[in-house]
Amino acid sequence: MSFDPANVLSGLPAGTAGHLDHIGVAVADLDQGLALYRDLLGLELERIEEVPQENVRVAFLKLDRRGGPGHLELLAPLSDQGAIAAFLAKRGPGLHHLAVAATDVAAVLERCRAGGFQLIDEAPRPGAGGKLVAFVHPRATGGVLLEICGPAPAGDAP
Repeated sequence: MSFDPANVLSGLPAGTAGHLDHIGVAVADLDQGLALYRDLLGLELERIEEVPQENVRVAFLKLDRRGGPGHLELLAPLSDQGAIAAFLAKRGPGLHHLAVAATDVAAVLERCRAGGFQLIDEAPRPGAGGKLVAFVHPRATGGVLLEICGPAPAGDAP
């Protein structure tokens, strides 16, 4: 059984994709996070990359070995600077954000803005894997930092 995006997109609001893209978990040490999620729990590591503009190193692990959408993103700071380092200093390791997939990040972000949601990002920006991302403030979403993420602009995919 494989994932078919056409089945998911039917009847959804414009710009949405209808699935969770990933769950972001802040970790102090990426190797320790991999020891748990990959080595003990058996999630398949898809890739590790650095996102210099966020001062973070991330690992993406597949949540569905059958090819469905969804990843676990482990986020480890590259130094004591940046949002993930600040999160760890304030709260310690743990759930950082939920990322919802979008076919058009700007359109979903505009709907959030029109709905009165407090935005962290006023416009989509590059994120891990070359995707476009934008964040909605947790004060607007019941305490959950929400990431809207979508495909890289044409010609920008890694």
